[in-house]
Amino acid sequence: MWVRRFFPLVFVFCVVPSWAISDSELLRKADSLASYVDTDFSAEYTIVQDKPGQARSVTVAGVFRKDAQETYVILIMQPSISRGQGYLKQGNTLWFYDPESRRFNSTSSRDRFQNTNASNSDFTRSTLSQDYRITKGEDTILGNFRCRILHLDARTNAVAYPKMKIWISEDGLVRKTEDYSLSGQLLRISAIPDYYRIGHRYVPKQILIIDALRGSMINGVFVNERTQITINKPSFNRVPDSYFSKTFLESVNR
Repeated sequence: MWVRRFFPLVFVFCVVPSWAISDSELLRKADSLASYVDTDFSAEYTIVQDKPGQARSVTVAGVFRKDAQETYVILIMQPSISRGQGYLKQGNTLWFYDPESRRFNSTSSRDRFQNTNASNSDFTRSTLSQDYRITKGEDTILGNFRCRILHLDARTNAVAYPKMKIWISEDGLVRKTEDYSLSGQLLRISAIPDYYRIGHRYVPKQILIIDALRGSMINGVFVNERTQITINKPSFNRVPDSYFSKTFLESVNR
């Protein structure tokens, strides 16, 4: 099973002492560790898409964030056919730029990123405590991590998934998520096995996303589509304000 790559131990439910903080506080802590409102952030993302029976595709993108201003820019660097394409988030508005047509088109956080199993919403700051209400919490062991599973229902229709389950370890870091439809259909599973620690901040090293619905039969076995995101060269140096504009994406392609 895919999860064994990251968490060699099976899930074990056990009785453990109560956590020192409430579920609401834990979710807010997880948000704070996945957001950088006191600084800028940039990194190089390598996104590998595996569709059973098809050639593997690789996308390399530069990601730039100003979480305090709720904005980000993503610039596609590879493959060559997509080079120069970009995304600009400004508040609740998300634009996609196509250098071939030189046009900006409005898109959604729910949409798939570059036809992978990642969503556009996966590249922004975490606001789970604002967007969801906790309906249930339970203790578990995930691999080597003692975790709290939080069951979440969306407060708003603006989020990518109406329901979620999220595994948060004792240090407040998200280790696994499951995304569900409103009817309770499992849509995707994500795992974050390890993080960079840079000062007091944390950045995922890799994110594995398994699509629970999409895939193909290979030798009589259903194989799910999967996307692996590897984050390299994380930096908290200042990013120029000029990057977070349509003009920047246009200028890169001149």
